Amino acid sequence: MSWVHDLLAGIGVGLIGGLTSGFMGTSPGGGLVIFSVLLLGAEQHVAQGTSLITQVPPTGLAGVRRYWQSGNRSPLLWIVWIGIGFLFGGAGGGYAAAAVSDSVLQWTYVVYLVALIALLILRRDREEKSNETCDRDKLPWLPLLLIGMLAGFSSGFMGIGGGLAITVGLAAGLRVPQHQAQLVSLVFSVIPTNIPAAWIYWSKGLMVGWPAIIGILAGLWVGTDLGARAANGVSKSVLRRVMIALILLMALYMTQKALT
Repeated sequence: MSWVHDLLAGIGVGLIGGLTSGFMGTSPGGGLVIFSVLLLGAEQHVAQGTSLITQVPPTGLAGVRRYWQSGNRSPLLWIVWIGIGFLFGGAGGGYAAAAVSDSVLQWTYVVYLVALIALLILRRDREEKSNETCDRDKLPWLPLLLIGMLAGFSSGFMGIGGGLAITVGLAAGLRVPQHQAQLVSLVFSVIPTNIPAAWIYWSKGLMVGWPAIIGILAGLWVGTDLGARAANGVSKSVLRRVMIALILLMALYMTQKALT
């Protein structure tokens, strides 16, 4: 029965996407796009629409709880400013994606991932001090708004949720501690800021069938919790190295897809 196959494949997509999301502290978009192509045989636009639509329910809540229990916190104003930027950027990205080909989306995806890798590699560690932590809690609103707009646009245009942009922007750009940056990013898998972009894909029918959607949601809930548990047991340097490795694998895969 095809619906059983789609359900099981959806669970696999959601589980793997959730594991990477919880461990890297990002929304599960990137993993969902790639594994929707691999396991569900979806075209690029459909994979991206599926990714955005399955991120509307709060599937990352279990992961957020794990980070919170481990002592990571986020000032409310960070969420507000990033969220405002996300809403505007997401709508713009969704309309832009509908106007270009699969090939353009794939190559944009590759360039975006390579840029994130470069930012992570160039970032220099520095000692965490109590007074620095206080200063970080008062980050200026404009960089947060811009990070939100970039995250929203990448979510709408590439269907990857924007979590990578938030994590890398906070950690590499604003020097927020890695675990704290990942918590902030994961919060946006709970707050449905990608609704405008998801609605654009939904209205154009760019999504897989409901059995696969249900399977993805179930897999995400379990996978995000397991990934977050693992992340809170390792150091920030390990998290960053794993993030670089996973993003590199995603970039290589998408390059291969774009060339074929």
